[in-house]
Amino acid sequence: MTWEEQLFALFDDLEAQAESAFLLEREAELADRARAEYAAVTLASRLMASVGSEVVLAVEGVGRVGGLLERVANGWCLLRGADQDWIVALGAVGTVSGSSGRSVPEVAWSAVTRLGLGSALRRLGEAGSGCVFRLRDGSRVDGVVGRVGKDFAEVVTGEDTRTVLVAFAALGAVQSRE
Repeated sequence: MTWEEQLFALFDDLEAQAESAFLLEREAELADRARAEYAAVTLASRLMASVGSEVVLAVEGVGRVGGLLERVANGWCLLRGADQDWIVALGAVGTVSGSSGRSVPEVAWSAVTRLGLGSALRRLGEAGSGCVFRLRDGSRVDGVVGRVGKDFAEVVTGEDTRTVLVAFAALGAVQSRE
């Protein structure tokens, strides 16, 4: 082998080593990037990808609530059970079973899904349905939704039509009584 061939062989070997080092560095960078991107995934976006699936939510103050996940929106979701519906405050959800492995980022959600918990409660109030407000502390308020404010709802209870204000921050879930 001539000195020129040895020199070209050395350059080929160095080039192969550099390419190998680059590929190892790139793999590590891609893994870091994937971890960083997944850190931006929210519970709501995972639930959005699970719409249409049977899920079980562990809700603070309520316990396990299961059913068909029909809607996910800003701060709440709707589960349709066999005999009742549940509006669940996402802030009260501790665990989720049965969710999709995918996610749908909030920027891809429709305008309707940007409606807050107040919108869902106003709809219940318009229907005049009786419901049970299950609070995070384990207590409950039975009645019909009256007016809904920015961060609370009026619940008209009993025959004496007493009004109880329920703060959204205290709400775990609202259970339909139909």
